[in-house]
Amino acid sequence: MNEQSRMNQMPFPPMDNKSGVSSSQDASTSIHTDFERVQESMHSAISMNKTGILDNALNDFSEGYFGLSNENRRILLLTLAREYDLNRKQVRELMKQYLELELPSSGKPVEITHEGEGSLSAFYRIERNLRHSLKPMYEVLFERLNTHPGGLRFLSIMRADILSFLAEENIVSLRALDSYLKEKLITWLSPANLQLHNITWDDPASLLEKIVAYEAVHPISNLLDLKRRLGVGRRCFGYLHPSIPGEPLIFIEVALLKNVAKTIQEVLLDDPPIPECEAACALFYSISSTQPGLSGVNLGKFLIKRVIDLVRRDMPGISIFATLSPIPGYMQWLLSKLAPAEIFNSTFIENLLKPEEESAILDAAKEFTTGKDGMEVIWKLLSSTSYQWINSEKLSLVLSTPLMKLCARYLLQEKKRGKALDSVGNFHLQNGAMIGRINWMADRSENGLKQSAGIMVNYIYEVEHIEENAESYFSMGKIQASDEVKNYLECQEDLQEETKVD
Repeated sequence: MNEQSRMNQMPFPPMDNKSGVSSSQDASTSIHTDFERVQESMHSAISMNKTGILDNALNDFSEGYFGLSNENRRILLLTLAREYDLNRKQVRELMKQYLELELPSSGKPVEITHEGEGSLSAFYRIERNLRHSLKPMYEVLFERLNTHPGGLRFLSIMRADILSFLAEENIVSLRALDSYLKEKLITWLSPANLQLHNITWDDPASLLEKIVAYEAVHPISNLLDLKRRLGVGRRCFGYLHPSIPGEPLIFIEVALLKNVAKTIQEVLLDDPPIPECEAACALFYSISSTQPGLSGVNLGKFLIKRVIDLVRRDMPGISIFATLSPIPGYMQWLLSKLAPAEIFNSTFIENLLKPEEESAILDAAKEFTTGKDGMEVIWKLLSSTSYQWINSEKLSLVLSTPLMKLCARYLLQEKKRGKALDSVGNFHLQNGAMIGRINWMADRSENGLKQSAGIMVNYIYEVEHIEENAESYFSMGKIQASDEVKNYLECQEDLQEETKVD
């Protein structure tokens, strides 16, 4: 036996792979194997019918999904969207059969006899088959996960991933998957399936931690702050679902006050609060969703209405229901209007200031910044992250009038597809609220200044007009507002008329 043959037969131990090539290949193989295993369990969860095997497949799929990389989740969801879609060949064949059927004589009702019913049996049969064939195969997976322990939470996480991937690239098949899952979630999360819970300081720590973690509007700074928000003169209500115990899907914070608050400072720092028996207003100052995967599932609409009904029942002395809401899109819109022409390469710049307003702003802003006109000065002041202008009483005063007028225009007139451009505004208006008041320097936090120059808005829920307002907004895009808010708008329209004359 030659030396080479002897070497080939010797049981050499694995080489010490200092380069890492072999271990890298092993890791890659392992990842590929894990993906295939999850894909197989997904297929079994759709195709299997035996209860024991099905439960195991659903467990393997949901557990395996969490172990996948972000890219492999994307590939898996694309596979689900494309390979488990509806059978369009079958749909076309059924449509062809349906169109070939002869309709009963026009205008002549079918006799209620066995013969009359028989003439329609073919229609009923094909219509039934069409309804079945128009359901994608992935509906089976969604339905089975919904009834599986932990399945609803998993579906919410899965949809959050879908939305994340769609934000990166608008893939038609993935968009269809998202739309179908969203419709299912809307059905499963109807108010009849949800429990309204009054969250208090006595609730389990795990639930209170969720409130702190998910508060999205006004962050909770410490335990004392949390205790104040759950204490006397305050309420916090959340929607819970039996499939996701101990975690509100959405929650709303309420302050019981004598009057509608103008600033968030007086709500958060109201210590001590007024006696509850003196309250005449329930102010909704924060509403937060805990599940990104439930985006577009309007749980807030039902939550607000349930809370209004509950407060009216338990506290008949309260007759005013209002919000103190942020205006998250105002600053972005405003800066685009104020920016110098060269910034946006625009040939048209709309004049937003009256001569006396511009003169006052140029004078008050001297020690902070300069510009060729008042609009450029405001643009520079609001673009700066130092927010020095709020420390000057004189400058803040001269800025308030034009910024409040423009805010009224933004809330009432700026629209997208016929609905309010501002996302928070659209939410409350479609729920039946009206714009009651715009408040200057209502939120002096960094986020408040960044979003809307510190301006906040009160939306009013007039119980007797909620449904009427919601209907007119939905059908015609009509926005209801108080005379006070409309007056700001009239001032802005007067300026536009003066500009045209000039």
